[in-house]
Amino acid sequence: MFGDLRALNTHSAPDTYPLPIIQETLTQLSKAQCITFMDGLKGFHQKFLWPKPRKLLRIITSCGIYEYLRIPFGIENAPPHYQRMMNTIFPTELSEEWLIIDVITNLLRISFLV
Repeated sequence: MFGDLRALNTHSAPDTYPLPIIQETLTQLSKAQCITFMDGLKGFHQKFLWPKPRKLLRIITSCGIYEYLRIPFGIENAPPHYQRMMNTIFPTELSEEWLIIDVITNLLRISFLV
């Protein structure tokens, strides 16, 4: 189930937490002798939402009202929030390059399915 979150995104204050620059990450990866891919299982869906944001993310359907309990895809601030969460969980173990690999892995999977 999904909803069109564009209107919500236009009214939310942008999260300015720094994200890795993809080109720099790919340059770093090209210099590596060994690359390991790790997938953060259902990345955004690991983080629960507080009650107030849940109300803003309600979707009205013919079967009733659906309310996200975890961060869905499509929210403008989800990537910086996820990056901050991963940097908090793995402050020394992971560099910014490691965190973007999850996105690269997911993109590679999608391109093979097309």
